[in-house]
Amino acid sequence: MRIGIFTDTYPPYINGVSTSIVMLKRALEKKGHEVFIVTVNSDNMTYKYEDENKIIRIPGIPIGIFDYRLTGIYPLRAIEKIKKWNLDIIHSHTEFGVGTFARIIAKQFDIPIVHTYHTMYEDYVHYITKGYFNKTSKKIVEYLTKFYCDQTVSELIVPTKKAYDLFKQKYHVGRNVHIIPTGIEIERFYNENFEKEEINKLKKDLGFNKDDLIILFVGRMGKEKSVDFLIDAQSYISKKYKNAKMLLIGDGPYLNNFKEQAHKLKIDDNVKFIGKVAWEEIPKYYQLADLFVTASKTETQGLTVIEAMAASIPVIAIDDESFNTVIVDDLNGKIFKNKRQYKMIMSDLIEDKEKRKRLSTQARISAEVHSSKYFAEKVLDVYKKALGEEYKINKKKTFIDKIKNQIKRGLNGK
Repeated sequence: MRIGIFTDTYPPYINGVSTSIVMLKRALEKKGHEVFIVTVNSDNMTYKYEDENKIIRIPGIPIGIFDYRLTGIYPLRAIEKIKKWNLDIIHSHTEFGVGTFARIIAKQFDIPIVHTYHTMYEDYVHYITKGYFNKTSKKIVEYLTKFYCDQTVSELIVPTKKAYDLFKQKYHVGRNVHIIPTGIEIERFYNENFEKEEINKLKKDLGFNKDDLIILFVGRMGKEKSVDFLIDAQSYISKKYKNAKMLLIGDGPYLNNFKEQAHKLKIDDNVKFIGKVAWEEIPKYYQLADLFVTASKTETQGLTVIEAMAASIPVIAIDDESFNTVIVDDLNGKIFKNKRQYKMIMSDLIEDKEKRKRLSTQARISAEVHSSKYFAEKVLDVYKKALGEEYKINKKKTFIDKIKNQIKRGLNGK
């Protein structure tokens, strides 16, 4: 297949969506498919085409939400290039900007479009409204999401039942909704890929002692991620266990607020913020951790949880549908409902090394089902469904062409 992926976030900008798209592209290419990318130029306001990587980067303007940029819905310079790609299927990963462009291209060239819904937008409107007109803004977001995902796409993919329920129970969409948990290149996080001396040096360079027990969080430093919950609980944990230190990786609008919170709680020495870490380097930082924690209730899936599990780290996560399909309580991690439970679980795991080891082993095993290979296979099944009879005809034609080529080679004595 010739697959066009349309997204408003792609490397060098790194987040969960861009990471999943890179992984999907690689996995599809390994299966012999051609993948083309249409995305935003996050560096400047210029049009750019990378022929070798088959990427079109369209100029976009900042919209005030993290590093996201919004493009025009019909960038003329990209049209002719996309037309020459002769795409079989379009896979959009955003509802706005580039996503709207994907919908127009699909209609103009009569190409089936599959869409993956990544973000629970209702949890993020406060970044634009600043607390004003939240109710109205959420209604607008609901309308736009329903319009795009129900009326303009051939097939819809969501990563969890939580997102499925949003569309079926709240938005009441009639479209097919396929639950396909996003996969990752889990082998990048395997601890056997790293030398112990290298990890010990990194631990020392970050200011930790050799015997420190590291509690890790990786994610956006935003209000919706409930990092303040983790820091507040760390105040209790640090006083009870002097060697239990917290490492927070990521950047965002509330980073300084969280630093100030740690300062007020007088746990600056026990909570370390290191900001962004390059995508290529992040697996190494997981190797530092003994436990991974998250209290966020705004995830559609939470890829960092799977990354942690692939790195053989037990995950302690808040009771939320995004995590309940990945974490089996007391098998590969722990689920908590409130701060009291969180403190109890953390105390238990800090004190019980054998339990941590048991959860660690199961975490690694559980991560296997989230490999990029299985993810790509499931996505391909949705592509085939979107193509319908057209896919069957093309498959038959390809098979016939192969037979003809074999006959020709035989007649030519090759």
